Amino acid sequence: MALTVCTLADRPDLADAQRMLPTSWPPFMLEDPTASLMNLLPSRFPELQLVLLDGDTVIGKGHAVPLHWPGKLADLPDTGWDWVLIRAISDQRPATLVSALEISIDPAHQGTGRSRLMVEALRDTVARLGFTDLVAPIRPSRKDAEPATPMAEYAARVRPDGLPADPWLRVHARVGGTIMRVCPVSMTIPGTLAQWREWTGLPFDRSGPVPVPGALAPVHVSVEHDQAVYVEPNVWMHHRLG
Repeated sequence: MALTVCTLADRPDLADAQRMLPTSWPPFMLEDPTASLMNLLPSRFPELQLVLLDGDTVIGKGHAVPLHWPGKLADLPDTGWDWVLIRAISDQRPATLVSALEISIDPAHQGTGRSRLMVEALRDTVARLGFTDLVAPIRPSRKDAEPATPMAEYAARVRPDGLPADPWLRVHARVGGTIMRVCPVSMTIPGTLAQWREWTGLPFDRSGPVPVPGALAPVHVSVEHDQAVYVEPNVWMHHRLG
C-alpha cells in the first residue's frame, strides 16, 4: 500500500495510534523522568508530530519541538535530549529553530528505508513552517554494541565513502545532516536497584559500571547506596534547510 506522512495537526484522530506504536526502545529508556513531558507534545505542537501511514495503519512516528536558542548552534547544551524537551515546554519565547526528539518505526517495518523517509518528511515539515535549522540529539543505533567506547571516538568513525559508520548517523548525513559534537549527558535515568532489576532483568549485585543491553554507556551502580544511574551520551546533528 502507499506510504504517506501526515502531522497530528492534519490528523488529530491518529494521536492515540501514534502514542501506542510499538517501538524497539529498551524498557529502561522509557523511565527518563523528563519523558513524561512527551505526552504534552500532541496538544502543544501538533504541527511537528509526524505519523507514517501504510494505507490506514500507523507504522512510524516522529516527534519534534520548536525552541528558542539565541546562541551558536555549536554551543547547544551538553544535556541534549532532556534539555530540548524541558526547554520546549517551559520557554514561551519565539522559536528560532526546531529540534527532533524521536523517530521510531514499528519493529515489524524496520530495515526498509522508512526511517529515511521520516527524516526527509521532518525536514520538509520544518522548512514549510519557516525554519532554516533543524537540530537533533541523535542516539546512534549501533553504539550499544560498544558501551565502553567514548561517544566522540565512535561518532567520528567514517566509511571509505566518508559517511558515518553508524547507520542512524548515516541516514541523517545522507539527507544533509552534519555532526556538530557530542552531548555527553543527554539523558539521565536514575533508579533504585530494584527498579533497574525490573527494567533489565539483571542482578545489579555489584558496585561499579555495569553494561546493560541497549545502553550506549555503562550504568553506574552503587550497591551500598541502593541506586543506579544511567547517563546517556548523544550526538548533536544539524540540518540546514532552505
